[in-house]
Amino acid sequence: MSRKLTVVATDLEGVLTPEIWIAVSEKTGIRELRLTTRDEPDYDKLMKGRLRILKEHGLKLRDIQNVIAAIQPLAGALEFVNWVRSNLQLIILSDTFAEFASPLMAQLGWPTLFCNWLEVDAENNVAGYRIRKPDGKKHAVIALKGLGFHVISIGDSYNDTTMLAEADAGLLFRPPQNVIAEFPQFKVTTEYRQLQEAIERLL
Repeated sequence: MSRKLTVVATDLEGVLTPEIWIAVSEKTGIRELRLTTRDEPDYDKLMKGRLRILKEHGLKLRDIQNVIAAIQPLAGALEFVNWVRSNLQLIILSDTFAEFASPLMAQLGWPTLFCNWLEVDAENNVAGYRIRKPDGKKHAVIALKGLGFHVISIGDSYNDTTMLAEADAGLLFRPPQNVIAEFPQFKVTTEYRQLQEAIERLL
């Protein structure tokens, strides 16, 4: 049976890896850094708050990178990534930053990643951030569809919902209850086997 030319476009944090900023919060004891896109739909507001906290506490890029170096993918994530890549095409669409992502991408076998980047000053302070394109996840899905691909998107947070809506099919993976309640149109999955089965049904 022939399959459609399908791309799986998935978020990174919360779907394949733990949330980086929660790990930083746990390491530093700074509770405010636990806020993620699962809690705050306004990404610019969220990031400006993070930058303010980093400055207040004197945290530098290397401090965050040291935390990331100890993060491992979620249990079962690598096997899921390998399954997708052996059957379909995979692109990770993330609002993380290139300066954060390399250790995680290495553990996942270096899949393709579209993300953003940081502005770092001479003293290794995170001075700002650059968004590759506003609502970049959605626009990546639009571009993939324009190239003739059938797109299945996977996410868990507010900042994933526009790409899920734009995709031919959108799946939530382990989302918080607030996202489930606000976006009931998306199928909710909680285990990688369940996610794989949902993808297989869509092919």
